[in-house]
Amino acid sequence: MPPKFIIDLSEIDLNNVVGDHEEIRKYNQQRYEMEHLDAIVLCDMERKWVAGYKDVKQDEFWVRGHIPGDPLLPGVIMCEAGAQLLSYFYGKYSQSGRFMVFGGMDGVKFRNRVAPGQRLVLLGTKVAINRRRWSFNVQGVVEGKMAFEGLFHGIPI
Repeated sequence: MPPKFIIDLSEIDLNNVVGDHEEIRKYNQQRYEMEHLDAIVLCDMERKWVAGYKDVKQDEFWVRGHIPGDPLLPGVIMCEAGAQLLSYFYGKYSQSGRFMVFGGMDGVKFRNRVAPGQRLVLLGTKVAINRRRWSFNVQGVVEGKMAFEGLFHGIPI
């Protein structure tokens, strides 16, 4: 049985975009094919919660070759989207002008497939924050089901 969602989905309004592509680009340096966040829909500085989503498109670079005829979003890209969510929150929260790089992951599990045409909702909640490393629980949700989960670490540079 998968664990509970780290943020109650009823607290998230996917139509209330608080960070669009331009806002995300203020804090994340990825561009072009490496941008894996489409919107931020929750950024709660007090509770240290963040949520956003990636709309999985038919024309993404991996679609043609990652299971021809039945494409599925590679787990590594799901994790990259989760790391970008954490990086966005770090930039917005810290206001340091520094950039968060992916520092590692623990306990990652993939639970459901994600395919073109679906929306991957990303949830992040603080586990630990210090000046050298940030750790957040991150989950990906598609159609109300958990797609992946793990503990993600970011390092400010």
